[in-house]
Amino acid sequence: MGHDHGHAAGRAEDRSRLRFVLAVTATVMVVELVGAWLAGSLALLADAGHMATDVAAIVLALGASYVATLPGGPRSTFGYHRAEILAALLNALVLLVLCGYLLYAGIGRLADPADVDAGPMIAFAAVGLVANGVSMLVLSRSETGSLNLRGAATEVLGDLLGSLLAVLAGIVILTTGWHQADAVASLLIAVLILPRSLVLLRDSAVVLLEIAPHDLDLAEVERHLRAMPGVVDVHDLHAWTITSGIPSLSAHVTVTDEALDEHGVGGILDRLCACTVDDFGVRHATFQVEPVSHREHEDLGEAH
Repeated sequence: MGHDHGHAAGRAEDRSRLRFVLAVTATVMVVELVGAWLAGSLALLADAGHMATDVAAIVLALGASYVATLPGGPRSTFGYHRAEILAALLNALVLLVLCGYLLYAGIGRLADPADVDAGPMIAFAAVGLVANGVSMLVLSRSETGSLNLRGAATEVLGDLLGSLLAVLAGIVILTTGWHQADAVASLLIAVLILPRSLVLLRDSAVVLLEIAPHDLDLAEVERHLRAMPGVVDVHDLHAWTITSGIPSLSAHVTVTDEALDEHGVGGILDRLCACTVDDFGVRHATFQVEPVSHREHEDLGEAH
């Protein structure tokens, strides 16, 4: 129960961080859109466009975080925690679309460079750089490991790097007159965003496909459970993630009749749950305890 309260408190803090970042990002987006229009910079427009998707993604992330706190119903027995994962998945897909546009527009600008006013470009990009640095600092203080928050942090990091590249491109244009630097910066922004988008997409898919958490070795879990006194077999072992930070596990555990007589089902369950919590940090575990004398009945059921 304490774990659940801690998880809820961590999510509430994440929402506060997201609200702050939303206000900062929306403000900087408007500033950079004005800057892109005044300076004629594709790099600034790319960064502002990225921020526009960030604003939408953070609003989505906030909404998903609130939905995840709703109590489950008669049919939604796990609650709505997966709303956060769906938000992270959509976030990743939007980022991939943005990368495609930046690559297309950047290549076009390389072949046909446009005149860019470097002074305003540097000034507006510098504002974005400072604001994104503050937002990144706020988001990095979260300890929940939320994929939803990671999605927002990934976008803010992309914004920060984009602003930095826009500043550098402006300096190159100002000192050398090489206007292609603007297109090069926009292409680099796309290249920097792409791998993080793919990682976010992969991690979201892992949760939705109910693949075992990467840091949970199921063979080791089975070994620990089998090593407990009275346990003769462990089968139908499954592990998945409900949402970020909530790994879950289930298993059928066959025990000797003597162990059941000595400890009772409750005592055995206590020992099994203590094993998963203490050794693997899994607090949401479900075990079906079966006496050896019941094994033949279960094998018969599986055969049918």
